[in-house]
Amino acid sequence: MHPIHPAVLIIAVIAAAVIAWFAAIIYRKKSYEIKVGKAEDRSKEIIDEAIRTAESKKREALLEAKEENMRAKNELEKESRDRRRELQHMEKRILNREESLDKKSEQLERREQSLADREDNLKKKYQEYEELHKQELERLEQISGYTTEQAKEYLLQSVEEDVKHDTAVMIREMEAYAKDEAGKKAKEYVISAIQRCAADYVAESTISVVPLPNDDMKGRIIGREGRNIRALETLTGVDLIVDDTPEAVVLSAFDPVRREVARIALEKLISDGRIHPARIEEMVEKAQKEVEQTIKEEGEAAVLEVGVHGINGELVKLLGRMRYRTSYGQNVLKHSIEVAQLSGLLASEFGEDVRLAKRAGLLHDIGKAIDHSVEGTHIQLGVDLCRKYKENAVVVNAVEAHHGDVEPQTLIACIVQAADAISAARPGARRETLETYTQRLKELENISNSFRGVDHSYAIQAGREVRIMVIPDQINDDDMVILARDIAKKIENDMEYPGQIKVNVIRESRVSDFAK
Repeated sequence: MHPIHPAVLIIAVIAAAVIAWFAAIIYRKKSYEIKVGKAEDRSKEIIDEAIRTAESKKREALLEAKEENMRAKNELEKESRDRRRELQHMEKRILNREESLDKKSEQLERREQSLADREDNLKKKYQEYEELHKQELERLEQISGYTTEQAKEYLLQSVEEDVKHDTAVMIREMEAYAKDEAGKKAKEYVISAIQRCAADYVAESTISVVPLPNDDMKGRIIGREGRNIRALETLTGVDLIVDDTPEAVVLSAFDPVRREVARIALEKLISDGRIHPARIEEMVEKAQKEVEQTIKEEGEAAVLEVGVHGINGELVKLLGRMRYRTSYGQNVLKHSIEVAQLSGLLASEFGEDVRLAKRAGLLHDIGKAIDHSVEGTHIQLGVDLCRKYKENAVVVNAVEAHHGDVEPQTLIACIVQAADAISAARPGARRETLETYTQRLKELENISNSFRGVDHSYAIQAGREVRIMVIPDQINDDDMVILARDIAKKIENDMEYPGQIKVNVIRESRVSDFAK
């Protein structure tokens, strides 16, 4: 037997592999055709089922639409029936009302006719009465011997003294009642508010003292031929006083903001050591920014201390600017905070809105934050600012009425008036110049002397009381009550003063004789 050649063997293996590969392909094709046939059958079943489901849902949707249509139709018919019944009811009511109006108009016509007849009768009776009255007057004139005008004059003269006496007695009784009741309550409220509000007072000055590390620094501040001191005064508007006071320089200015800017700038220059005009200008700019930031912080601190929220940011800045404003030596911001606290305490006693009263008290002097570049009184400026930033009408009225320029329209405005007077009248709170003080005393005496029957008057107790001596032959005891009231009213209308002024009217009769 011959051995198989290797090439024949390889060819046989390849042929077998090819045959196996074709057989596998044929098998896979048949299995794929089987799977495709099954998938087609399954898809046909799914499509048929989907068609059946769609038709079923379509029928259900049609049924639902028909039912909905029937319900809407029934509701519409029901609503139309209700409307028809309502219209019929309204028609009946209108007809009944028209019938009622017809009846009333007939009754009114009958009443008008009756009234016209009565009016005619009254006119006739009035004419008869006038005739009788005229006859009686003529008979009385004949009996008394006086004419009608003479009798009236006689009666008025006889009644005048009685009326004056009764008026004086009534005034005394009313004042006594007011003093006993209202005065007692007012004192309780005011004393309670003052006791609960503790405030510090520091008299504001128009100068600031800057300490120096040594006296050699004075020469450096003055500079060559005084150029440094001139530059500082020009940039800040403050007078620098370099005198013999050891290790100190005095800054003098009536504007506290400019004085504070100059103080901060000078302290920075002293600590820096480089003092020349360019450096001075740079430090003044930094000091101005610091003061502006301080003003904002002071305003925010005041609002936080009082407990008032929602105030416009510009008003808060103006409140901070009042930290550098004074009124008769009293710091305006401290005064406003105290007025706000007092207003809140008084409002709580009277059952008013405490927060609104505090807000009005805090803003009552806001016009003082505006400098002299804007014309107008601080009251008018404050009212304009409050209206500009949409403040409550109660606050605007309190600002406008706190000095009595207009009538207060709310109790809170009266509370702010009282709180302002309390804060200003505290001992040591304010100081007045001698000229203002003497002018007020003189004006008080002139008002008192302007009334008829006043002999002379004296303003005493620093203008808190005025004593008026009257001529006893011209003023009697009843006239004294009316005179004191009239003088007090004139003082209230013509003068501005903190606190209250007591009016004392004194009538003294003296009889002298000589023993011979």
